[in-house]
Parts: sequence; C-alpha cells; structure tokens
Amino acid sequence: MQSRPGEHLVKELLWVHGMIRRDLDTVRRLADEVAAGTAPREIRAEIASLQTNGPLWKLRVNCLYYCRFVHSHHGAEDWMLFPALRRADPALDPVVDKLEADHRLVSGHLDEVEAAADDLVRHDSAEGRRRVVAALGTLAEHLLAHLDYEEKNITPTLREWAGWPGFR
Repeated sequence: MQSRPGEHLVKELLWVHGMIRRDLDTVRRLADEVAAGTAPREIRAEIASLQTNGPLWKLRVNCLYYCRFVHSHHGAEDWMLFPALRRADPALDPVVDKLEADHRLVSGHLDEVEAAADDLVRHDSAEGRRRVVAALGTLAEHLLAHLDYEEKNITPTLREWAGWPGFR
C-alpha cells in the first residue's frame, strides 16, 4: 500500500524540525563553552590566528547560520503551508494564528541571538557572554515549545492530504 502524500509532508516537517533541534543544541553548547571557557585574551588570539576555529568565531557563524535557517523555514511555512492549512481545514485557524504569532516571537529571539553573538565577537566581556547564553536559553524555550505545538496540532491534518489543498 502506497503512503499518502501528506505523510511525506509530515516526514519532511519532522526532519526539518529535527535539524532545528539538533543545531540549537550545537549553538547552545558553543555558548556554554564560551561562557565557561577560555580567557578573553586567549579567545582573541585564537580568533586572530585561526579565524574559523576560535570558539567566538564558531559561535557567531553557527548562530548566524542557524538564525537565518529558522527565519527561512518559518517564512516558508507562513507563505505556503499555513494558507494551505487554512484552506484545508478552517477549524485550524486558531492554531495557525498561534503559529504565526509564535513565528513573530521567535523571530525577535533569533534577532537577539544574532545581535548578542555579534556584540560578543566585537566586545568580549562576561556580560556579553551571559547575554549570549540568556538569548539562546530564551530562544530554546520558545522555539522548542513552538515546534512541539506545531507538530502536535498540524500533523494529523497533513497526514490526510492527498495533495496540496487548493491546487490540482
């Protein structure tokens, strides 16, 4: 028996969310290493000599990549998936409203992570390190709750799709 096209959408959604969770773990680990690690002078020297291997450089690059990826994923959901969900099942409107509001909230947290990482690279300080760790903690809290809510509330509808609603 062949699986429904909607099941493939669910698998892709869960795959992307899995990458988001994995990469969030990576950038949080890097932030913890920076917060608890090397003295600022050693970090600066490592960045100057190794650019792409210093912990602050890695943190900044990974944060920027991660933040842009999540922004892009949420943008695609807002533009393509959520309107299709609304067409397929108007009873999901309150769920989609919450997911869209979550995207705006998470976007602000992603922007704070980027700003904190940039500031830390420019001006290494204990406060800057705490800011990065706090920003990533706040992002993780909201983003993980959002992913769980989204998966719980939309995967049953996605699984039923025989094709993309509204398109033939």
